Amino acid sequence: MNKNSIPNQLIHEKSPYLLQHAYNPVNWFPWGTEAFEKAKREDKPIFLSIGYSTCHWCHVMAHESFEDEEVAATLNRDFVAIKVDKEERPDVDAVYMAVCQALTGSGGWPLTILMTPDQKPFYAGTYLPKQRRYSMPGLLELLNAAQEQWKTDREKILKSGEQITQAIHQETGAGGNTQPKREDLSAAYAIFSQSFDREYGGFGSKPKFPSPHNLMFLLRYSAAEENTDALAMVEKTLQQMYRGGMFDHIGFGFSRYSTDEKWLVPHFEKMLYDNALLTITYLEAYQLTGTELYGTVATKILKYIQREMTDSDGGFYSAQDADSDGVEGKYYVYTPQEVAELLGEEDGRYFDHTFQITEKGNFEKKSIPNLIHAKQIDPPDKRVEALIPKVYDYRLTRTKLHRDDKILTAWNALMIVAFAKAYRVLKDKKYLDIAEKAMDFLRNHLYEDSGKLHVRFRAGDATGTGHIDDYAFTVWALLELYESNFHADYLEQALFFQRKLLSDFLDEKDGGFFLTAKDAEHLIYRPKETYDGAIPSGNSVVGYNLMQLARLTGSPELEETAAQQLQFLAGAMQTYPAGFSFSLIAQMLALYPGRELVAVIKDNSDLEELKQLLWKKFLPNLSVLVIDEQNADKIHSLAPFTKDYGMKNGESTYYICQNNACFAPVNDLTELASMLS
Repeated sequence: MNKNSIPNQLIHEKSPYLLQHAYNPVNWFPWGTEAFEKAKREDKPIFLSIGYSTCHWCHVMAHESFEDEEVAATLNRDFVAIKVDKEERPDVDAVYMAVCQALTGSGGWPLTILMTPDQKPFYAGTYLPKQRRYSMPGLLELLNAAQEQWKTDREKILKSGEQITQAIHQETGAGGNTQPKREDLSAAYAIFSQSFDREYGGFGSKPKFPSPHNLMFLLRYSAAEENTDALAMVEKTLQQMYRGGMFDHIGFGFSRYSTDEKWLVPHFEKMLYDNALLTITYLEAYQLTGTELYGTVATKILKYIQREMTDSDGGFYSAQDADSDGVEGKYYVYTPQEVAELLGEEDGRYFDHTFQITEKGNFEKKSIPNLIHAKQIDPPDKRVEALIPKVYDYRLTRTKLHRDDKILTAWNALMIVAFAKAYRVLKDKKYLDIAEKAMDFLRNHLYEDSGKLHVRFRAGDATGTGHIDDYAFTVWALLELYESNFHADYLEQALFFQRKLLSDFLDEKDGGFFLTAKDAEHLIYRPKETYDGAIPSGNSVVGYNLMQLARLTGSPELEETAAQQLQFLAGAMQTYPAGFSFSLIAQMLALYPGRELVAVIKDNSDLEELKQLLWKKFLPNLSVLVIDEQNADKIHSLAPFTKDYGMKNGESTYYICQNNACFAPVNDLTELASMLS
């Protein structure tokens, strides 16, 4: 490993990814004015490299090229080199990933871009080896060719950069003005059904990604349409993902994706957002089916987050690396000899048999623990469950995994949603306490007094101008917290941040919401994302939030804005609705009968009974407002239609409406339960 004794410009950054490159011989700059002015002053093209700290192939390219003196000399002589952490600057990443996908048909990280000093790209790719390998061009070859063309045929480069920029800019208005329709839901279901792996679960061929929002859509579709096949696809996938090595059976939590169709061999990095969304999905499956296994898996994921990914002040860290001692997966694999030495011969054999730890191994001559061949996984094997903590403690003695300890607003909000939902489904108050503490962390460290959100907090420093995901996911988290404790302050904050989205992100001309705020840094174009990737798009979550807020407040303005957003999303999804699962979830709030409940509560015991009733079933189309003596004024202000709602007969009173028609209020929870069912 080639490490300079003198650091480059990245040494002043807080991003773990940028700091990993601070002692490269490459004279890296962070994204900013200094780098661009240097490129213009010295008349050099820019080499832009985008990645993140737990990215395996980013590490590989770093070791092969960015720690190499020959590569560094070329970059330092002929280019201005810029490093970007995609998780801190999702706007920069979105712009140039769109370029890469347009030029190459695919994308990924590390993302490699060559561009002019005014940020217009003329080459895009991903990982490049130092020297040409098979059909893959070498980095040195690319740099030398680009520099030669920069000197001898610059007009061609400038023209190419201009054309690419214009082409990408024209795509930003993607959307439309189409009415949502149930045919889009059934079309998405048909696509999922056609690509479903009936043997191992999941969709398509290897590699397999969890894409929890696809499963969340299918859960709702199965409930709304009484479609048993949609539910069977979800259950098969949830069970097989848990059986495989993608789930860490020793320390818990899920890795990012599986490299094979069985979910056996993962790409071992663990991301906060995956584990948040998977927790939500397992909880909803448990709520809908009552199958204990799903609640157990959710509990294990949350234990992992509490144990390894939670800051002492309540925020959640971003990711854990795949590599240990420079080897991917080394931290997670075992041999029978290791297990026998640790557990003894008898318990060791039992453990090996349960988790398929064999002499032959299933990964680099060692074994990833898995339950793929287990006859029964529900309920869990109590004997094995008692042995797991011993293996976990042993694993802690290995070289620790790198942890990206920056705290991201958007991803933290997703985890807050998961913990809030866990409180309701698993009936454990500690989960609500964790969710509320995390929201307090965001409020204390990532909010400005003006209400603007930052992107990242690390080492005492908050930075970045919030993007659509930061605001949209925070609104979602606040709504989930409101649904968990019915504190009106959470509903008030959700409305506040939704209004910030409307004022700062709305595209008034073409519909939808931009990725960046109107006062954010101007890039070569202003992205607007609708397609769901590893996480739901900000636009889809905005659609979902608007529907929920419109129902809760009775606001005609929010109802109209929600309708416009759903029409925009419906237009965007026409060619491939299965790529817009969370948009479909938002649309289901409009396309299926919605129900609104206003509960005027006499005392706390009645509220607790109401919670138990509401949280017993999976009711995604139910909106609930709770009014009591303490919050009545605030709720009446947020939802003026409730001003005339009071207690009848001196008892807690429940008003329920469905499809724009209201039933007579009732005092009895048994009667309310009958109406809800």
